[in-house]
Amino acid sequence: MRDNFLPYNQPDIDEEEVQAVADAIRSQWITRAGITAQFESDLSSYLDGAPVMALSSCTAGMHLALLAAGIGPGDEVITTPYTFAASVNVIIHAGAKPVLVDIDPETGNIDPNRIEDRIGPKTKAILPVHYAGHPVDLDAINQLRDQHHLLVIEDAAHGIASTYHGRKIGTHGNITAFSFYATKNLTTGEGGAVVVPDPEMADKVRMLSLHGMSRNAWNRYEEKGSWFYSIELPGFKYNMTDIQAAMGRVQLKKLPRMQARRQMLAQHLTRGLEGLPVTTPQERADVEHAWHLYPLRVNLEEINGDRGDIINDLKALNIGTSVHFIPIHLHPYYQKALGLKPGDFPLAEAFYQREISLPLYPTMTERDADDVLEALSVSLSRRMR
Repeated sequence: MRDNFLPYNQPDIDEEEVQAVADAIRSQWITRAGITAQFESDLSSYLDGAPVMALSSCTAGMHLALLAAGIGPGDEVITTPYTFAASVNVIIHAGAKPVLVDIDPETGNIDPNRIEDRIGPKTKAILPVHYAGHPVDLDAINQLRDQHHLLVIEDAAHGIASTYHGRKIGTHGNITAFSFYATKNLTTGEGGAVVVPDPEMADKVRMLSLHGMSRNAWNRYEEKGSWFYSIELPGFKYNMTDIQAAMGRVQLKKLPRMQARRQMLAQHLTRGLEGLPVTTPQERADVEHAWHLYPLRVNLEEINGDRGDIINDLKALNIGTSVHFIPIHLHPYYQKALGLKPGDFPLAEAFYQREISLPLYPTMTERDADDVLEALSVSLSRRMR
């Protein structure tokens, strides 16, 4: 077994990112300026021409989208209980009510077949999450969008490299928010981006992202910029910086290689787990999984103990893991604020009780992956019924 600890996640950063960030700092313009604009252009090209704004986070993108759409008090937004808090918090921040819908037990994504029953006169939007990097069923969700005249805001925090029916996530006609957090497939340390197809709404999102300042104020410190500004809306400080964007431009160039590595390692793990009492993540036909996570599920009925016992075994064997996610309805705040309780979403709960996120990132070696497989085999064999 391993002599050193294999961390759950590590970013793939080398001297090229270090040099790009150093160059940005030496330029003396370290907040949003030309490099951020170049990164937006690069992202747009990657997303087949989709209009992109680089922001401080994926959370910021979803929040601004809701506000720009005029969604607020008295409105409802449908989303999933199987997600990180940000997906629900932005709805609450906008003043609207989150309405949760249980998941597809195979992918962990929101189940479109359960959405229509929760659509009512107050429903204004659907906020699906591409869990782990596996795209949601966008055909079904977009059909509901069109049928009920709703907005769809895709939480693609895990989905920058996913495709659905051969087209990249972010190019299916919806507002789409991406995360570039430290653990993501493409990282800027902190950061994100949002695709807003409607030009009028895009202008509003951009204005809201910089304090609500008018367009002519965005470049007021450049040589040809104007000192004058006017506040058109009560906005936020949600912009990306050139330091982050400099790293992002390098990461975006490396993304195809990093994705190929993730896919290879995911396939290696799946093959190695055959015959063990686990359920491996699937990749449905007509999608390309981003493999942001490798969400293994333990077949608890076949072992003595629970998911926590396996996690502790792996830690003792020098393998780091994580869990994604504690369902929304199990957190005290949402139970109090939304009247939720354990048992409300049984499929999400069952997924959570079995889920372990295994290490999966481009700088892992095949030997690292074999160590993960060996440790799992040791742990599970100890606990077989």
